[in-house]
Amino acid sequence: TGAITRKIKGNTAMRHPQLWMGLLLWSVFGQAHAAWTVNMAPGATEVSHAVFDLHMTIFWICVVIGIIVFGAMFWSMIVHRRSTGQEPAKFHESTRVEILWTVIPLVILIAMAVPATRTLIHIYDSSESDVDIQVTGYQWKWHYKYLGQDVEFFSNLATPADQIHNQAPKGEHYLLEVDEPLVLPIGAKVRFLVTSADVIHSWWVPAFAVKRDAIPGFINEAWTRVEKPGIYRGQCAELCGKDHGFMPIVVDVKTRADYDTWLTERKAQAAQLKELTSKEWTLDELVARGDKVYHTACVACHQAQGQGLPPMFPALKGSPIATGPAADHLHRVFFGKPGTAMAAFGKQLSEVDIAAVVTYERNAWGNNKGDMVTPKDVLALKQAQGK
Repeated sequence: TGAITRKIKGNTAMRHPQLWMGLLLWSVFGQAHAAWTVNMAPGATEVSHAVFDLHMTIFWICVVIGIIVFGAMFWSMIVHRRSTGQEPAKFHESTRVEILWTVIPLVILIAMAVPATRTLIHIYDSSESDVDIQVTGYQWKWHYKYLGQDVEFFSNLATPADQIHNQAPKGEHYLLEVDEPLVLPIGAKVRFLVTSADVIHSWWVPAFAVKRDAIPGFINEAWTRVEKPGIYRGQCAELCGKDHGFMPIVVDVKTRADYDTWLTERKAQAAQLKELTSKEWTLDELVARGDKVYHTACVACHQAQGQGLPPMFPALKGSPIATGPAADHLHRVFFGKPGTAMAAFGKQLSEVDIAAVVTYERNAWGNNKGDMVTPKDVLALKQAQGK
């Protein structure tokens, strides 16, 4: 009986391959159907709601036009088909028809242009903001500066390297997590001043309906007003280089009270960091801090063990820079190397972090120079350069 059943199934599969293909496609796509959607999301801000409402308005106008046009076409094809003995009307260059198919589309376009223009004016009205934030794109991180608040920081990718290199399971927010999220207060009008320090980037948060190009030498404006607290994620939407996919955006929207508390803490941290510049550091302390800085700002190019990715990203392990004079090493990290992918970190990192990462590179991976660069050395370099 089993042999007969297998033979019948085999014959059925051979005679009806399309049946089995259909069942296979149904099993694959049927399970994902519940999470599949074709419409855009309403978002979580005043701007995104305005964009969504405009989208739906234009969509339904197009639906009505489609129903009328295709309805008239199919009605004419069925009712006036040749088999029923219909005789075509004999007219040419009807003035009435010419006027109708010119005036009607013009009225439709005006009806669509009015709400579209109103929405665009609303989107670009960034006046009377409560919070102003300068957003600067770097390869490959974002810098946020709260204007007038003496608070600024870099936001770097926080996904572990083991996940990126398929040595560990992917996390829930793979490539969409950062060490320092942008923090906004709920209900406040926040103006973004978007620019770039190197190449063209694009700051994009879908839930905010905000997407602005970050162009070196230019400042583009955008604004948002988030209506409910939560975590919102985005990405750089411009192909900005090798690690373009490692440049996420995370926005943490807090209540007014929580935002004020966070802002106070950040100001205190900034003041504390300035005090650390005058501290007498030990070699072990700088190496420990430099380890963290390196694995945040440098590991993507120079790799975890300092082996680099030659020829674009040279190795630091045993390199002439990391094992040569400390002053040359500091100069390279501070000013970068023009014409290469080596960025200038003088404006990206604090005096403490620059000193720590240089000291770490000189004493990691067997370099073992035994010397160190202190924050005072970095501060002296800045003062000498008028920075």
